[in-house]
Amino acid sequence: MALEITDGNIEEVLNTEKPVLIDFWAAWCGPCRMVAPTIESLHTDYGDKAVIGKVDVDVNPETASKYGIRNIPTLLFIQNGEVVDKVVGVVPKDQLAQKLDALM
Repeated sequence: MALEITDGNIEEVLNTEKPVLIDFWAAWCGPCRMVAPTIESLHTDYGDKAVIGKVDVDVNPETASKYGIRNIPTLLFIQNGEVVDKVVGVVPKDQLAQKLDALM
């Protein structure tokens, strides 16, 4: 299961050399539910090569605000603590994998 990222652990999660993919989502969001299996699959595929996590925007408003999340699902690609790419909406797994691969 993808890592649960919270307002309390975000800094620890970002303190890594690995690329980080964060899915900003909410339980009531239909498109977020469509992206969820893709995020889980990427988590399985990338294992120890990348950090794949999810932020529930309703439970963690500080983190969502910090990154200016206005629409969900929003997927942020972070390297060395900096946002290097962003995807809003539902996209195919292969596109997300290409973006992750580019960061390795």
